[in-house]
Amino acid sequence: MTTTKLSPGKFAMNYGIILGVTMILIAVIMYVTGMPLEGIQWPQYLYYLIFPLVIILGIKAYKAKNDGFLSLGEALKTGVAIALVSALVYVIYVLLFNYVIDPEYNTKIIEVVRDQMLENPDITEAQVDQTIGFVEKMSDPIVGSSIWLGLSLFFGLIYSLIGGLVMKNENIAG
Repeated sequence: MTTTKLSPGKFAMNYGIILGVTMILIAVIMYVTGMPLEGIQWPQYLYYLIFPLVIILGIKAYKAKNDGFLSLGEALKTGVAIALVSALVYVIYVLLFNYVIDPEYNTKIIEVVRDQMLENPDITEAQVDQTIGFVEKMSDPIVGSSIWLGLSLFFGLIYSLIGGLVMKNENIAG
């Protein structure tokens, strides 16, 4: 009896696209409702719950299709690949949004942040200018996308490691 070795790639594509589209939906809902302009950020926190859940579910699905066997390496490949695909899907959206859909949106957000900071009597205008300068650098779509990609890979590795250690069941005979 020969067994076919499964590739983590199929699972990564499916679950990564689900995760990336989920982040896009959260971003679109926030944009359409104007939440960021009002300082409302809680919908973004949903992603921090969904991210590890989808990675764990992807690893679990891989294990189920692999006759219940899962090595730590397979778990890491699957989870990190899910994180990579999801980050790339979201980065494409961010670039389209910032360069095509609403190129002025980041400027609006930065102005809201500036106004909120200036309302605080304990912060000087020089401190506000310094902070806003940093925020402007970080809100550049290319810089932000690079950071997003790196953080997704890092946390994908962490969650994959945890999931892999918990679900590990290696095929000793194969």
